[in-house]
Amino acid sequence: MRDTQSLTLKQARRLVLAAQGFTARQPKTVKAVHLSAAIERLGVVQIDSVNALVRSHYLPLFSRLGHYPQSLLEQAAWSSGRQRRLFEYWGHEASLLPLSMYPLLRWRMQRAQRGEGIYQQLAKFGREQQPLIGSILQSVKERGALGAGSLTVGTKSTGPWWGWSNEKHALEWLFAAGHVTVAGRNGFERLYDLPERVLPSEVFNQEPVEEASAQRQLLMHSACALGVATEVDLRDYFRLDARDSKLRINELLESGELIKVSVQGWDKEAYVADTELKIPRKVTASALLSPFDSLVWQRQRTERLFDFRYRLEIYTPQHKRVYGYYVLPFLHNEQLLARLDLRAVRSASSLVLHGLHSEPGGLDEGAILAMAEQLQNMAAWLGLSSVDVNCPRPEALRLRTQLQIMGL
Repeated sequence: MRDTQSLTLKQARRLVLAAQGFTARQPKTVKAVHLSAAIERLGVVQIDSVNALVRSHYLPLFSRLGHYPQSLLEQAAWSSGRQRRLFEYWGHEASLLPLSMYPLLRWRMQRAQRGEGIYQQLAKFGREQQPLIGSILQSVKERGALGAGSLTVGTKSTGPWWGWSNEKHALEWLFAAGHVTVAGRNGFERLYDLPERVLPSEVFNQEPVEEASAQRQLLMHSACALGVATEVDLRDYFRLDARDSKLRINELLESGELIKVSVQGWDKEAYVADTELKIPRKVTASALLSPFDSLVWQRQRTERLFDFRYRLEIYTPQHKRVYGYYVLPFLHNEQLLARLDLRAVRSASSLVLHGLHSEPGGLDEGAILAMAEQLQNMAAWLGLSSVDVNCPRPEALRLRTQLQIMGL
């Protein structure tokens, strides 16, 4: 039995940032291989439909790789040829995942088939509407990739499901159960097809991994992607059940694949993958982070690591918002130093900063310069010609001055 290793909070942060890909040097030209490596490291990229800036699943790769062609992600996720490297499924919420994860999630599809691990209303629909579900599946088989809109005949749901039609319910049940997958998207609408027609045969024809083994592998991927994590952190990454997670973690501790550590200020045990801990001496990365970035999506963990209380205010009435509608944390020199409420105003070809709120201690000149560079890079990546600081706060005025010096 090895002694429990103790980590300072600073060491834990550096482990986490390295595991999440913030210590790698950004390539001068981002290619498909760089994108694939970044997503394999993360294991999962959450999808979100809000398009105030850019749809969220594009942002984590920009934060880590810098200026990359968005078409690379689209080819990896939704191409019909050998360029496909990803598939959509329920990972951490709706997600893009590497094809290597597909066999590890078949057990989740099998549970969904039984009405387990999915929304109660969808499980109820699956029990009660099998004739309709069978009819929709037959339509997909006969007609190929279909969106729900092409099947809807006008019958709307009256429940709390955003007015989904019964056909949409059926497709979502089939998707959860693994009978269809996402072949592509029309705008943001999913186009569903049979997985054997979408996924490479060597992936689709793999035997499903036994449930307990798959869960252990998912937890180990979580441990590697998170660097250091509590049981809740590990469980949340791929949204495992608490009972499954605790059983599998005990098994991984017994096998020595996970080891316990203590982290300064954390009141719960933490775990790391059983590798020689390579803690960077420092992490100098600067990045603007999606609200759904895996570095910050577990809000309690974000507070433990960075002393940064972060909440999404998209669904908060405007007069009750504290920081803004679409707020990106700013990472700089191992800290989350500020929040930026950003919007892409494409009609004016402008990246607009509506709000800038720094953490206690403020922003020094190095942080202001790094922030200006990130905004400049983001505007160029989004094809926008200017950055407009529409905020009267003193640090925003300093940022505006720096952007003017840079010619924006």
